[in-house]
Amino acid sequence: MGQAGCGGGKRPIGDHGDDPVTDLTVLDCGPGTSVQDAGRLGHRRYGVPTAGAMDRSALAAANLLVGNGPFAAAIEFTLIGGRFRVGEAGVLVAVAGPGLSLCIDGQKVLTHHSAYAPAGAVLEVSPIRGGVYGYLAIRGGLTSPLAMGSRSAHIRSGIGGVALTAGDILTCSASDSNEPELAGDATALGGINGKGGPFRVVPGPQDGEFEQGALNRFLSSPYTVSPQSDRMGQRLSGASLCHPGGHNIVSDGVVPGSVQVPGDGQPIVLMRDAQTTGGYPKIATVISADLGRLAQTLPGGTVRFRAVTMAQAQEAARRMAAGLLGLAKGVHPADIRSLPERLSGENLISGIVADD
Repeated sequence: MGQAGCGGGKRPIGDHGDDPVTDLTVLDCGPGTSVQDAGRLGHRRYGVPTAGAMDRSALAAANLLVGNGPFAAAIEFTLIGGRFRVGEAGVLVAVAGPGLSLCIDGQKVLTHHSAYAPAGAVLEVSPIRGGVYGYLAIRGGLTSPLAMGSRSAHIRSGIGGVALTAGDILTCSASDSNEPELAGDATALGGINGKGGPFRVVPGPQDGEFEQGALNRFLSSPYTVSPQSDRMGQRLSGASLCHPGGHNIVSDGVVPGSVQVPGDGQPIVLMRDAQTTGGYPKIATVISADLGRLAQTLPGGTVRFRAVTMAQAQEAARRMAAGLLGLAKGVHPADIRSLPERLSGENLISGIVADD
């Protein structure tokens, strides 16, 4: 078995210092399951891909529910969930992602809540419903070795680890059963990726390499997400975008969100695991605030795009950051609920009609 996303195969590996530790053993999981955090930032200049969570907002939601910083390392699932056995000490856990649910020893955890899993418990994460990626966070985070400042697994290169498989062991921080379980605001957690609608793009940098009208065609046409999409790129099929001068250019830098158009005229949106340079013209770039929502579009789904300015893209990024801050402020101990929440859980009518 190759090196797991935890940084090791059949044995716990990690550096906790004096913190209490435990482990999770992978019983089974879907293909593409891996350890991800915010990614390997600041290394693209050296040819190192960013990697990191495909949906950073969902990663943040799971982490905040266990009291972590928003981008602590967690387990990322692709379409299919998994089962894990807790080691010799318990953990505080939570999940986030479209339609994702968590059971501990067969007992379902409330949506938008964390829960304590005792030693030996089996965690079962459901398949993702209505999206592609979901996350399991553990209080204190996973502690695989850092590779260039990140614990993210870049699966194609093996930097930071590879996909998880049954038998892999992940080391993580242990939790005490007295630590408070947390809950988050359902409305805020459900809207972390913003509203639906067309995905925003900044045109260029090589939109001038395409035939006249190609950019307008790209912005006005629906595209279908291909089943061949993965962490490296989201392949689209739809209106063809022709480049009369040829589809090969001198290779230059690309980023997650770059929309490359190869010789067949069908766009490819580069994602978190994408290479750092490319030789195809780029007609536009999906803004960072919309990239997680785009990643959650299922194969066969329809996507559309609309143009925004660089200033609008920057403002959208600031709004997303502010939204995550608001999300963090909305997390509270699970037994401390607002009055409307408490009343909604009570049988008020019985007190009115009962004849004492």
